[in-house]
Parts: sequence; C-alpha cells; structure tokens
Amino acid sequence: MASLLQRMFQARVLILTVVAAGIGGCFQYGYNLTIINAPTEPLQAFANASWSARWGSPLGAFGTRLCWSLVVSLFPLGGLAGALLAGPLALKAGRKKSLLLNNAFVLLSAVLVVSSRAAKSIEMVFLGRFLAGVNAGVGLSVQPMYLGESAPRDLRGCVSLTCAIFTALGLVLGQVVGLREVLGSEGAWPFLLSSNAVPAVLQLALLPWAPESPRFLLIDRKDPKACLQALRRLRGPSGSLEAEVGELLAEEAALRGKAPPSALGLFRTRDTRWQLLSVVVLASAMQLCGNDSMYSYASQVFREAGIPRERIQYCIIGTGGCELLTALLCTLVIERVGRRVLVVGGYGLMSVWALVFTFALYFQESVEWMPYVSMGCIFAYILSFGIGPAGVTGVIPTEVFDQVSRPAAYMVAGSLLWGNLFLVGTAFPFLLDALGPFCYLPFLLVCLSAALFLGLFLPETQGKTFLEISAEFQKRNFRQGQAPLEVRTEEQEEEEEEEEERATAL
Repeated sequence: MASLLQRMFQARVLILTVVAAGIGGCFQYGYNLTIINAPTEPLQAFANASWSARWGSPLGAFGTRLCWSLVVSLFPLGGLAGALLAGPLALKAGRKKSLLLNNAFVLLSAVLVVSSRAAKSIEMVFLGRFLAGVNAGVGLSVQPMYLGESAPRDLRGCVSLTCAIFTALGLVLGQVVGLREVLGSEGAWPFLLSSNAVPAVLQLALLPWAPESPRFLLIDRKDPKACLQALRRLRGPSGSLEAEVGELLAEEAALRGKAPPSALGLFRTRDTRWQLLSVVVLASAMQLCGNDSMYSYASQVFREAGIPRERIQYCIIGTGGCELLTALLCTLVIERVGRRVLVVGGYGLMSVWALVFTFALYFQESVEWMPYVSMGCIFAYILSFGIGPAGVTGVIPTEVFDQVSRPAAYMVAGSLLWGNLFLVGTAFPFLLDALGPFCYLPFLLVCLSAALFLGLFLPETQGKTFLEISAEFQKRNFRQGQAPLEVRTEEQEEEEEEEEERATAL
C-alpha cells in the first residue's frame, strides 16, 4: 500500500487529474442531491408568492406541493438527459474537453437560480435544477471513463474509485452548506442552490492543466504522439512506459476498424451480452437498493430515538460522513481484495441490515430501545453501501467494455441510474404508506438478488488488461463452437506489419 501511495505521489499530474475531474464531476452529483433538502419551506413559499404576484391568487396546497415535486424531480430528469448526452460528447470532444464543456450547464443553472427571486419566477428555478441535473449526468458518466482510461493498470481501481469519494464528499458538504448557520437560512436559498457554481469554477481553473485520456488519443483520435506525451505526463519522469505502450498498441490493433455502437446497438449485438447484463444489474441495484431512501428515513428515526429536533441535521451529516469514510477505505483496499469481493460483500451486508431494520421498525413502538437499533441500522446500511456498491458500480463499465463501446455503455448505465433515482424518489413515499414497517423488504430483495448475480457471474477484473477482460467475456458471449471463425486477410497482415513499425517508432 505504501508503494502505491508513493507512486501516486510521484505521478503528480495523475493526482491533479483525479482532483480536477472529481471536483466538477461526481462531486456535483452528491452536492446537488443534498443542498435541496434545506430550503424546502422557503422554496414552497417562493413558488406561492411567484404565482400570486403573476395571477393574483395563491397556488393552494396541491399546487405548492406540485411545484416542490418539480423542483426535486427535474434534477434526476436532467441527469437522465446528461447521461444520454455523455456518450456522444465523450466520443466527439474527448473525455477532458467534455468535462470542461459540461460546466456551462451548471454555471447557467446558477445564474438562473440566483436571478429567480428578483424576476419572481419559480420557472427559472425549475430550469436551473434541470440544467444542474444535466451537468451531474454528464459528469457521473465521463469522470470514471476518463480516470479509468488514464490510470495505470495496477492503480486503475484505486483511481477510478475516487469518483465515490467525490460523490460522498459532495453529499457531506451539501449537508454542511445547508445548515441554518451557513446558507440554510430562509432568505439565503438562492445562494445555496447556486453555490454549485464554485466547484465548476475550480474545475475550469484546474482541469486544463491535466492531459487528455491516452487511450482516447491513440484509439479514437489516432494520434500516437499525443498519446505518448499524455502518458509521460501522467506517469511522471521515473515511470517506465514500454509495457504500457505495448498494451495500448495491442488494444488499438484489436479495435481497428470497429465503429462505436449506439446505446441501443449494445442490446442488439452478441459481443457484449454479459458485459451489458452485468452493468445493467449494477446500475439498477445502485438506486433500487434504497440507500438514498435511508437519508429520507433518517430524520424520522432520529426523532423517534429522542434526538432533539434542532440536532437531527447534524446527525444526518454523520450518515453522509459514514459513506465518505467507507469510500476512502474502499479506495485503499480495492487493489488488494478486488472488485467483486467489495460489491458482493456490500450488497450482502445491506441485505442483512435491511432485514434487521424491518424487524426494528415493526417493534419500534412496543420496545423502548428499538429506535436505537433502527438508528444503528441506518448507519450500518450506508456504511455497507460505501464498502463497494457506491464506487465499484462506476468502475466496472470502464473495465468490462472496450474503448469503442465504453461511451455507449455509460449511456446505458447512466440512464438506468438516473431513471431509477427518479423512480425510487417518486415511489418511496407511497411505498412507505402502503407497507409501513415492511417498506424495506423490496430493497432487501434487490440487494440479495444483486449479491447472488454478481457473485456468480461477474468475473474479477483486478490487475487485468482491457484485452484480457474482453477475452474472458468473449468466452461467455460465444460458447464453444459458437464463436465466429477468424479469417486472416492480406490487409490484416499488412496492418500487423505497420503496427510493428509504429511500436518501434514509439
């Protein structure tokens, strides 16, 4: 572990790349999820005042509730649009430039929100939240793609998992900034909701100093010189590039002539059947597991445990801190224990805590000390989520899909993630009313099913090249006797000779 940290310290540009990509990428997802919790009542009052000033009559209870629902739900809908945009943008502009261009959405969002009160327009808040969602959707897909392609093989999981760290950091800082003592007071909500412009400005200042993804430069842009320059900057002056250059050239040769598929195209081809199924399970389970609902349930459980109302907000910050802590620990151990152990273990533990939580909720009113068990289950559930599912879910699409198919894979994963976030956020209040203390049984089934599927069918990708991982999935996609025969042509032989010349030149 010390040697890995030492190598990362030597590769200073890699650290800059991780920080610059993270602060305006996955950080925005976590941050925008939690800053909306504090200004609930002020925003509802503003929506009512805005409508009254325009039409001369108040919204009423239903209209006010509808406006608030739009403020909340437009963020994941924007995230879905951002996920669909991320693939084409990453292919045409590159990974680094996509992240830089993506900041335009959140800066425009901040301008709209901070101007909405003067304009007396709740619609500007709606549009601002949607654009913030687009920014988060693009960042949540492009950042892990960029970092996974830029990291050396033995640090790939560690570097990619920093996406979970920045997401959890965004969750915690969003909760802190939303405190009444900071920007959570009644009159400060426009500044709270527009504070997401700060990380965007930081990324615009830092990311231009980082290089583009070497794999994108070589395989997508066909620019070996720029690829080598990017590798030299990322690995530092003492890094040996011979083996990695050979790996990149082999990958480029294997993918030469292959056109990037669309998201729908992934469902039509047999080449990516098991990769796609694995990513669909991971992306769906990440939201359907009910981890975000735990944050919603936390206030009620803490209140029933006897915690004073004014202190509950600080306890909720502790739940976000748990996810941040486990993300940090997971980053340190992922290259030792592997991806599959972390994600399967995380969902397995979540299944256990969901069952205990159900019993605790059922006996909460009849047993005096049971609310404390419920409170412990909330922390344990979030800790288990941070052990693996929170971070490994973003790592796997980079590793199991090749360079050409990767943007489409993140479009599929991102669409499922944001669509399910919207679904769970909309359905959970009704689920709570219908099932009462048994509301976490559906989440228990999701966690248990994900643990079983991933334990049985997800191969370990730790320490393997992208070509080795593709070859392993190829055996599953085309069972013995089903794989198409490889016919060698004169053109392929000529290309191999050219490849040898290019390798010698590099």
